[in-house]
Amino acid sequence: MLNVQREGTKAIIDARELIKQGIHPRGEIIEFIKEAELGTIIEVHLPLPGQPLVAAIEQLGLNAVVNEIAPDHFRILILKH
Repeated sequence: MLNVQREGTKAIIDARELIKQGIHPRGEIIEFIKEAELGTIIEVHLPLPGQPLVAAIEQLGLNAVVNEIAPDHFRILILKH
């Protein structure tokens, strides 16, 4: 299950521990993005760059920006428009 923290119009999903445990919540993350209100900034934290997730986000017609925060810590930023 996703743990989503909200800060105003920003939603933060930290999936690092789930993925390290072998749980891959791509489907849940995509559903969350689909259901998010317009104008929501979604920040997803992963232990790897997450190219399959980025591709799925782009298939929704959204842009995704990936930043390496530290080794084994990547952030994907999405603006739901």
